[in-house]
Amino acid sequence: MADSDHGAGGSADRGKAASAMLAIGELADRIGVPTHVLRYWETRFPQLRPLQRSGRRRYYRAEDVALAERIHHLLHVKGFTVEGARKALSQPNGVVAAEVGAPSVATPASVASSHGVPVDALIALRRRLAEAIG
Repeated sequence: MADSDHGAGGSADRGKAASAMLAIGELADRIGVPTHVLRYWETRFPQLRPLQRSGRRRYYRAEDVALAERIHHLLHVKGFTVEGARKALSQPNGVVAAEVGAPSVATPASVASSHGVPVDALIALRRRLAEAIG
């Protein structure tokens, strides 16, 4: 089996350290979008800039992975448009500024008073949503 066969396998990143870079196929499997969607996001979100090695293969660092997960959350969970997600990510407080008026488990006052959304809270919310959907 060739090395390139491991990129889209889905389980290839499970044995990696948390700080290891992910190939585009590994990140796509991790967040549940096709690879062409990640390439499209790179054209629309200037902050998303993976390393490109020989053969123009993309490798995503930990901060790129976190950003791609935030973009996915905004677009596919919160229902933002690409332009709305771009604006939310460019806000000094990140997603919070764009979500103050959105319905959530937290009260609008607690969301507005925080300086950011903890990643653990987003992960817990994502799990609850996945369980509710089935």
